[in-house]
Amino acid sequence: MRAFTSRLTLIAFTTSLGACVAGPPPEIATPAPDLPGAYFFAPPETTSAALDQLLPSDDPAFTALSNSALDGAPSLAEALARIDAARAGARGAGARRLPLISGDATVTGTRINPNQFGDGAGGFIDTEQLQYGANLVASWDTDLFGVLRARERAAIARIDAASASANAVRLALISEIATSVIDWRTLSARETELQSDVAAASQLAGLAKTREDAGLSPGFDRVRAEAAASASRSRLAALENERAQIIGRLVALTGQTAGEVNQALSVSVPLAEQRPAAPASLPSQLLANRPDVLAATAELAATDADLAATARQRFPQLTLSGALGLLAFNIGDLFDEESVVGSLAGGLAAPLIDFGRIEAEIDGAAANKRAAFAAYRGAVFQALGEAETAYGLIEAIDRQADLAAQERDELQRAARLADTRYRAGLADFLTVLEARRAADASGERAAIASGQAQRARVLLWQALGGAPSQEPRG
Repeated sequence: MRAFTSRLTLIAFTTSLGACVAGPPPEIATPAPDLPGAYFFAPPETTSAALDQLLPSDDPAFTALSNSALDGAPSLAEALARIDAARAGARGAGARRLPLISGDATVTGTRINPNQFGDGAGGFIDTEQLQYGANLVASWDTDLFGVLRARERAAIARIDAASASANAVRLALISEIATSVIDWRTLSARETELQSDVAAASQLAGLAKTREDAGLSPGFDRVRAEAAASASRSRLAALENERAQIIGRLVALTGQTAGEVNQALSVSVPLAEQRPAAPASLPSQLLANRPDVLAATAELAATDADLAATARQRFPQLTLSGALGLLAFNIGDLFDEESVVGSLAGGLAAPLIDFGRIEAEIDGAAANKRAAFAAYRGAVFQALGEAETAYGLIEAIDRQADLAAQERDELQRAARLADTRYRAGLADFLTVLEARRAADASGERAAIASGQAQRARVLLWQALGGAPSQEPRG
C-alpha cells in the first residue's frame, strides 16, 4: 500500500510540473460573420426559378464537355488525389491511438577472451556462443490527455476541407465550360449578323456600281460602299482568333484534344434567347452552399484541433509496453518451456524544463488558428461579394441586352427605309450609306449583349455555390 501511494504521489508531482512548462493555450474567438439579411441587388420579387436553370443544360456541347471534364480533367484529378491523401492521414492518426505490435527474430554470435576473467578461467568459459531469439513486442500510448485524439480530429477535419476544395474545383470547371460554350454560341450569332452586314454592304456596292456604269452616280459612292463591306469582312475574320482561344481554353479544362473539343462544339445550336430569372437566395445560405467557405470552415476546425493537441503536450505521456519472446543458446532448445522470456513495463514521460519549446509551439498553433479564421472570414465575404456582383450584373446586362436588341431592330429598319427611298429617288446615296453604316455591327452588339446575359447567369450559379446535391467524382 505504501509503494502504491508513493507511485501515485510521484505521478501527481510529475503532472503538476508538466503543467507548469507552459501556460494554457490562448482563447481565440471565432464568431460567425455578421451577414446582411438580403442581397442588395437581388430581384425585389420572389422567384421560383431553380438554380440549375442558370446553366446551358440544353446545349449538347456543354453536356458532353462537362461530363468529359468531370471524368478526366487534370485539375479535378489532382483535387481528388488530395482527398485520398487526407483520408490516409486520418487513418494514420486513428491508428496511432491503437497498440503497436511488432516481431523480430535474431541470431547472434559472440566470442569472448576468457583472460579478462583472470588466470585459470579459460577452462570453464565457452569462448564462442550462438544465441537464438524470437520476440513479440507491443507498445501503447494510453493518450491520457487526448493529444492523439485531437490530432485525429484535425486529420478528419482536413478530409472535409479537401472534399470541399475538390467540389470548388468541380464548380469552377463546370462554370468555365459553360461560359466557354456560351462564348462559342455567341461567336456563331455574331458571325451570322456580320455575314448579313457583308451581304447588305455588298448589295449596296453592287447597286452603286450599276449606277456608276449608267452614269447616274460618281465612282466615289461605289468605293465607300465597298469600304463598308470590307470593314464587316474584317470583323468577321477576327472571329477566328476568338474561336482558337475558346478551343484552347476548353482543351486545358477538359483534358481532351482540340479535335474532340471542336467535334463537341460542331453541333449547331443557336444562342439561347430565353433568359431564366435569377433564383431567390439568402446571404446566410452561402455558409452551407459555397465549397470554398466549407473548406475554410473545415480548415478552421482542423487548426483548432491542432492547437488543442499542441497545448496538451504539456502533460505527461503514459506508455505501456510488453515483450514476449524465446531465447536459447541452441536452436533445438528454442521452443522449450525454459526458453520463454518476457517483460512488462510502464513509462511516464513529462516535460519539466524545455526552455519555452512547447510554449513556442502553442503560440505557432494559435497564430495558425487566427490565420485560418481570417481566411474563413475572407472566404465568406468573397462569396458575398461575388453573389452581389452576379445579381447586379444580371439586372444591368439584361437591360443592356434589351436595349441592344431594340437598337438593332430600329437601325436595321432605318437602313431598309433609306434603301427604299434611294431606289425611289427620294434620298441620296450618302443617306443610304450612313444608315447602312449605323446598322452595321448593331446585330453583332446585340448578340454580344445576349451572350453576356447568359454568362452572368452562370456566374450567379457559381457564386451561390452551384448545386449542393452534386459531389465530386472519385
